[in-house]
Parts: sequence; C-alpha cells; structure tokens
Amino acid sequence: MEQTKTVLIVIDGTDAVKKASDAISAALEGYHVVVRSAEAFTGTDLLPAHAFFLGCGMPKPASFNYIAQMLSHINLSGRPCGVFSQNKAALNYLSELVKDSGAAKGKPLLIKDGAADPILIVRWAREIFP
Repeated sequence: MEQTKTVLIVIDGTDAVKKASDAISAALEGYHVVVRSAEAFTGTDLLPAHAFFLGCGMPKPASFNYIAQMLSHINLSGRPCGVFSQNKAALNYLSELVKDSGAAKGKPLLIKDGAADPILIVRWAREIFP
C-alpha cells in the first residue's frame, strides 16, 4: 500500500498569503497538505514533508526567525520547495532563505493584485511537486 505524500505550507498569516495557501492546498489534492503559521512551526513539521512551500507578505517577518535559523543549518538537498508572496522583496527574501538548505526551489510565485489566480496556482504548485 502506497503512503500519501505530505506537503507542508508555512505562512505568516497575511491575507493574500493565506488565500494563496488555500489555493495551493486545493491544487495539491491527493496529497496530505499541512498548513502551519510561522509562529506555530516546529522543525519536526518539516521532517515528514516530501515538499514544502513558504509564503510571507513582507521580507524578514519576525515570525520567520526560527525558520530562517533552521534552514541555515539543515540539509534538504533535492527536496521540492516553492516560495510565494505578493511582494517582490519578500520573494527575494524567501529565495535566499532556502538557498543554504539545498532545497530544490522552483520558480517563485508573485501573487498579483493581492489575489492568486487559481489556474496559475495549480500549474505552479504542480511544477514544484507533480
């Protein structure tokens, strides 16, 4: 019997990012999707995840301090990762955040006009984790 793969989405809780995480969850139907606020995130949330996504509204939110520290000291070589935000500077921040971990970061998703296009989200999420 095949085990359902787990996908973790960690967000800062801003409205546009929350809406995008809901759309990503829906796009990854068939997987076990876990959404965690950055404040509630622990390192053990990431261990069983086959892929992960990070989203925040602004660069360097205080809620991401633990995640930033952990990702600089962990080897996630080849693990699929997607970053998303409605803010270009936040996308750059998230891209740099995952660099040291060796995660296989896909193309960042810029959410335009504060709302995520569901068709674009499905396509993007499936490129990160087919």
